[in-house]
Amino acid sequence: MTVPIDVDPWVALALSYVMGSIPFAFLAGKANGVDLRSVGSGNLGATNVMRTLGWKWAAPVFLADALKGGIPAGLFPWFINTQHSDYWAVAYGVAAITGHAKPIFLLFRGGGKGVATSAGVFLALTPKATVAALVVFAVTVKLTGFVSLGSLLAALVLPVGVALTQGVGSLFFWPSLALAAFLFWSHRANIGRLRRGEEQGFKKKAEGSA
Repeated sequence: MTVPIDVDPWVALALSYVMGSIPFAFLAGKANGVDLRSVGSGNLGATNVMRTLGWKWAAPVFLADALKGGIPAGLFPWFINTQHSDYWAVAYGVAAITGHAKPIFLLFRGGGKGVATSAGVFLALTPKATVAALVVFAVTVKLTGFVSLGSLLAALVLPVGVALTQGVGSLFFWPSLALAAFLFWSHRANIGRLRRGEEQGFKKKAEGSA
């Protein structure tokens, strides 16, 4: 169902990219006099915010990053007059994730890895599978202390969840598989550190400071 108010689908696509480009982690760092691109992992995501500024900044950054993916994918299709709103929903989600990774406001450099924004997108598109992936993420981080490992396992669970709940023929299956591939690519440095035993985990950090 749509609410036809004559919003051009391509305009909504551009707005999705612009919304995804809002660098909430960068803004949180600047509010504290820190450029997160030059501290910690250098990544503009909630994990680096948490390591540098703590939970009180990381939690709202994660929520904001998720919303900038969920709003375009879940809300924008209601305001376009087309019979293919589901396809546009996927396109808007992809645009938001692209904006997060390559933000126009930072001259297409220094974006994040897209975990929170992707979670927001797929919560809007396929909530049951995404909740399952988020549970795997939370349990993995709790048990191991590695956010990167949680993100990778969640990326694997998502397409499986989509296949089980909606079928391999679902419109959202192949995008979820593509997202898994993208997240593995964006975490390639983390994968290398995990294999070498050099990845920084929150448990390890806490134990070392005890």
